[in-house]
Amino acid sequence: MLYRNSPNKLLERGGYKTMTAPYVGIMVNDKMYSWIPSGTTKYEAIHYYIEAGKRYGVTPCFFRMQDCKEDGTVKAYVNENNRYVEKIIPTPTVIHNRAIYPTEKENVQLAAWEENGLRIFNRWNRYGKLKVHELLMLDDTLRPHLPGTFPATPAHITEMMRMYDEIIVKPDRSSVGRGVMKLKREPGGWVLIYPRTLSVNNKHFKQLRFRSALPRLLHKRLAGMSYIVQQCLPLATYRGRPFDMRVSVQRGAAGDWQVTGIIAKVAGKATFITNVAQGGTVHRLEHIIQEEYPQLNPDKVLADVCNFSLRAAKQMSARLPHLADLGMDIGITASGFPLFIECNGKDQRYGFREAGMMDEWKSTYFNPMAYAKYLLDHPDGTPPM
Repeated sequence: MLYRNSPNKLLERGGYKTMTAPYVGIMVNDKMYSWIPSGTTKYEAIHYYIEAGKRYGVTPCFFRMQDCKEDGTVKAYVNENNRYVEKIIPTPTVIHNRAIYPTEKENVQLAAWEENGLRIFNRWNRYGKLKVHELLMLDDTLRPHLPGTFPATPAHITEMMRMYDEIIVKPDRSSVGRGVMKLKREPGGWVLIYPRTLSVNNKHFKQLRFRSALPRLLHKRLAGMSYIVQQCLPLATYRGRPFDMRVSVQRGAAGDWQVTGIIAKVAGKATFITNVAQGGTVHRLEHIIQEEYPQLNPDKVLADVCNFSLRAAKQMSARLPHLADLGMDIGITASGFPLFIECNGKDQRYGFREAGMMDEWKSTYFNPMAYAKYLLDHPDGTPPM
C-alpha cells in the first residue's frame, strides 16, 4: 500500500518528519539509477531537473519502480549540497516516469499505485505505433497528415507493394530507428534495404533484391516481433537526403500542451534513417528551409508543424491516460505540409544539445517539473485538454 503525502506540509510517516519543498519523483531504469551518484548520466541532463526544482519549489528525487516500499516510503537519490545522496523518503505524490518497462505487468502495477493516490504522468510510454495511428485516424482533420499504415503481415505488405513504389516496414514498439526496413521498386523487381543487425546503434544496411515473392529474411524478421508496414512518405530533402523533425510537445506550468522545441534530423549517408543513433545529423529547421526551400516562409512552416503537433497530442491525450511529455517525429513535404511519422512516449532530448539549442534542451527538463508543480497545486483537478 502506497500513501499520499501532503505537499507543502509537515510530513510524518514511519518516524520521518520534514519541512521541505514537496518531493517530485522521477522514475528511471536500473542503468540510469546506477549512474546517478557519479553524475555521468550520458544522455540525461539530470542537473536541469535540480535547477527546475529550485525554480518551481519542488525537490526532484530519482528512483526505480522496485524502490517503492509498502510502508509508503521509497529509496531514492536526492541532491544535497551538490551531491546525490541515497535516502529513504516519503513516496512522492507526483511522479514523472522516464523508465521503459517491457511488459503489461508493470503497467498494471503503476495503475494500482494511482488507485492508491499517486499521480504518474507518462505512466505508460510504450504505446504501439499502430495504436497511435488508429487513435489519430479518429480525427478527420489529422487524417491527411498520416501515412497508410497496417500490421505488417505478408498479405498487407504485398498489397502495399501494389499501391506504392516505396514502403517502410518497422517494429511496432521499438524506437531510435531500430529494425526499420525499406522496400523499393526497381526495374525487374524490388530491393529490400535492411539493417545488418537489430542493434540500436546499427549504422550499416544491406540490400537484397527479389522479383515478387517476399524474401525469406523478411519473413524471418516478421516472425521475431510485431511490425507495421507504412507508405513511404514524400519527405522534403536537405542536400539530397530526406529529413524529418523531432518535435518536443510537453505540458507545462499551466497544465496545457505546448511545443518546447523543434530539431531537424537529416538521414545519414547511404541510408534513409534520420535517427541520430543510426547516423543521422541534427540541424536547425529554419536553416534548412532558408538554404533548401527559399520559397517557403520559415515562420509559417514552424507554425503549421506546431499546430499539427499540438492537435495530435490533444487527440492522443484524450484517449491515453496521463500523457504529458512526447517526442513526435514529423516530416514535411517540399511545399511545407506536415506529415506524421511516429510518436515517442520517452523523448530522447539530446538532439537539441547536439544542435547547440541549449535553451530548448534545458526547457525539456524544466517543463516536466513545472507540470509536476501544477499537479501538486491541483491535486483533484483534471489537466486542460
